[in-house]
Amino acid sequence: MRPVTRRQADHHAARSAATVAQVMSTLQRLLDSGEAFSEISVQRILEQAGISRATFYAHFPSKSDVLIRLTNDLRQSLLALAQQWNPSACPDKLAQFFEEVITIHRAHQSVITAVREAAAYDPTIDDFYTADLEGFDETALQSLLADQAAGLTPTDLDAVCASRIIVWGGAQAIAHHIRVDNGTNDTTFARELAQIWWHGAYRRPTTQHTT
Repeated sequence: MRPVTRRQADHHAARSAATVAQVMSTLQRLLDSGEAFSEISVQRILEQAGISRATFYAHFPSKSDVLIRLTNDLRQSLLALAQQWNPSACPDKLAQFFEEVITIHRAHQSVITAVREAAAYDPTIDDFYTADLEGFDETALQSLLADQAAGLTPTDLDAVCASRIIVWGGAQAIAHHIRVDNGTNDTTFARELAQIWWHGAYRRPTTQHTT
């Protein structure tokens, strides 16, 4: 058998990459048009992308895998932003962070909607979706504990419950805001979310007990 040359290998890799890009762009286009992820069949993707079923499954184990790969740009953007995140810095810094989060989410709204939808019934996507939020939750928890140790946050605050509420509740609030607002109130929403985090947890007034 004739050995595969470097040129042949490069050609095969280029074709494979082009196929993957074509499938992903097809799913992106269908989602951007307003179609629900659950209503988009593999057959529909095949027809729109112009590839065979065998070619599809040679590159993707499932339709869910296409969606997960499609979120890579989103994840990279959020990870880059997360590296700058200091939740106990100050309300203005928090507001700026949340406004950037909203901007990124708006740019990937159709994909995020699909991920949130599929996470309800697909454990693979649910694990993928919750991984980043769990990371934010842990960062918030550690910062609350550090502020408590420094005497900046009241000791009667339950840091575990508080971090869950502000992170997971905040994610739900941002998702809803993007659905119902055209973007004109993004700055105001980010400021209010930051103020609620700051005064509701990080600098909550000390409880005054009366007898």
